[in-house]
Amino acid sequence: MTENPLHLLMNPKSIAVVGANNNPIKMGTIQAINIIKSGYGGKFYPIHPTEKTVLGHPAYATPEELPEAPDLAILIVPISAVASLMEGFGNIGTKRAIIITAGFKETGAEGREMEKKINDIADRYQMRFVGPNCMGVINSQISLNTTVLPAAKEPGGLGFASQSGTFLSQSLPYLRKRGIRFSKAISLGNEANINMVDALEYLGEDEQTKAIILYIEGIREGRRFLEVARRITPRKPIVAQYAGGTASGARAGMSHTGAMAGPDFLYNGIFKQAGIIRVNSVEDLYTHGWTLATQPPLKGTRVGVLTNSGGPSTTISYTCDTVGLEVPRFSDKLQAEIRKHIEPHASSANPVDMTFDLSMEKLALTLPEIVMQSGEVDAVILHGTMMTGYLKEIYPNLKEMIGNMPLEDFLQYGQKMVEETFHLSRKYNMPMLISSFFDHEDNYISRYMETDNPVLYSPEKTALALGSLYRYKQIRERAPHRQSALPKRRKEAEAIVQKALGAKQKALDEHQGKQLLACYGVPVTQEILATRLEDALKAAKKIGYPVALKACFWKIMHKSGRGLIALNIENENRLKKEFRKIQKNAGGKIPVLVQDMLSGSREFLVGMTRFAGFGPCVVFGLGGVFTEALSDTTLRLAPVTEADAKEMFADICASKLLEKFRGLPKVNQNRLAKIIRAVGDIALLHPEIAEIDLNPIIISGAEPVVADTLIILKDRL
Repeated sequence: MTENPLHLLMNPKSIAVVGANNNPIKMGTIQAINIIKSGYGGKFYPIHPTEKTVLGHPAYATPEELPEAPDLAILIVPISAVASLMEGFGNIGTKRAIIITAGFKETGAEGREMEKKINDIADRYQMRFVGPNCMGVINSQISLNTTVLPAAKEPGGLGFASQSGTFLSQSLPYLRKRGIRFSKAISLGNEANINMVDALEYLGEDEQTKAIILYIEGIREGRRFLEVARRITPRKPIVAQYAGGTASGARAGMSHTGAMAGPDFLYNGIFKQAGIIRVNSVEDLYTHGWTLATQPPLKGTRVGVLTNSGGPSTTISYTCDTVGLEVPRFSDKLQAEIRKHIEPHASSANPVDMTFDLSMEKLALTLPEIVMQSGEVDAVILHGTMMTGYLKEIYPNLKEMIGNMPLEDFLQYGQKMVEETFHLSRKYNMPMLISSFFDHEDNYISRYMETDNPVLYSPEKTALALGSLYRYKQIRERAPHRQSALPKRRKEAEAIVQKALGAKQKALDEHQGKQLLACYGVPVTQEILATRLEDALKAAKKIGYPVALKACFWKIMHKSGRGLIALNIENENRLKKEFRKIQKNAGGKIPVLVQDMLSGSREFLVGMTRFAGFGPCVVFGLGGVFTEALSDTTLRLAPVTEADAKEMFADICASKLLEKFRGLPKVNQNRLAKIIRAVGDIALLHPEIAEIDLNPIIISGAEPVVADTLIILKDRL
């Protein structure tokens, strides 16, 4: 297996920076200062055409003048200089680069040509690079920070790969105030060379990284992304924000990094298939990722809520319910123990609400320990721990009453911090999350952050972060991914496709489509193709009334609402009438399909479409007349495993229809799963097929049967 190119790029023993000078307001200078001041212990070489020294270091006019080939070159220069510098570094043997410079494919055709040129240069010298149009990288393990703002001094366990430079660099002060620290962070920019999948793979291999977060505007290697993520998520959580799934989001992504966005439901399906937890805001990306990176695995769904306020306890409990967690009533024995430490009017049932009791030892240590030791909870959410933050707030109103005592002296009146509270999570190997309206300026909150206890600034957000721990518990407990081999390509199916292509059809007619499906074991309606009325009468007699009639011609891809379908035909007279009517509405003597009239009130759909960068994707959902009205569907990348198919059943809102429902039997889900899998297999075995639409799949009794099909072929250029 080839070593990931980021191993060397993230761990250079020497760095050359082109674009730094002695002007403190220049971007290149700021990034160079960050490298020097962050504590990086490797060699630093500034390159400048005229300056003899830069930031106190000897400067070199060109890469060729350097005393050695640096492991890493960082380019913060005008776009016109990038190609020649890449040539220079390639000539001396540098193998890794970060190109900060913007103005490439995100700007249009000319920029795309320039991006191709630097990639060609890199290929020639076997170089790999991050960017262009990026903000650099962070490796806290070796105190390397090539961005424009200082990072936290202490290393963390959260890995980050981002298609936005701002979310890696400008966010650093925001993250520092919340105690969130990166292990490794990579701004990918245009991904001209090293891409999101390379970064994900690297972070998955990195021992320092305990959880991974991704900011995504588009993925180019969709199949590889799924394969890599599937290897990682059973042992390390991945959280992702995807922002390219709407029209405006996709448009912004194209102008931002040149990303190729896909529809939102595509990424929803891929993330679920890979075991990736999706969030909808960058704040949740950071906080949920940090929670997963720092907290022990969640072992169950029971949450103990401890507060000194009723409102937060209620909103925490409500939000826990919405994410699948529970806040169970404590046993009488546990409540009796809790009551020894709270006021008579306070609640001991869970949530434990101390009301306005400011004893931090009780809230921060005594009660959490009692609850954690009880065996009745799997996690704790703590709201209301505070001290200096509270005292600072009340000080202005009390200042005169206390003789204008200085604030520093007043703060000494606060209770001593209970140090043991900051280590409870590790002591009991149980997640403990902190909800607070105070920030890092409070001594309790600051200390929680220093000791890797996640602090979130609202009760609901705290419960939602715990919900991601629960979601990851479900991901860890999934059956291991086992990909079965594709079936053999059926000669009969190949003949159907080739015959249609030879006749210059753009689609298979319904009868051809069902014949192809049957080659791969998909259950379809019993049917006979009739070109004459006499043939239709014989077919109906053979199949048995009632029957359905449908126009069957590849150019008629959609028949509903056009008088081209007749259902529940119970006798010959009606058949004659409907046969003639269909041919009249079709405008000619086209073939008519005579089908067994299926009975069943539950209808589903299975489909396939292809997306750039991903290949064939399979869709499952509610079918029939409700398809467009409700859009209740889910998606997976082909090939679809049996476990994937079963998860698709749970995804849709109408999943209860698959079970026993109002006197109807439980659907044969194994048979339905086989249909889903077969559609994915057919797409992979027959690349000439562009789209598949099986709708409706009628549940006849308990058995799924494909009642209608549309298979569209790719255009041959």
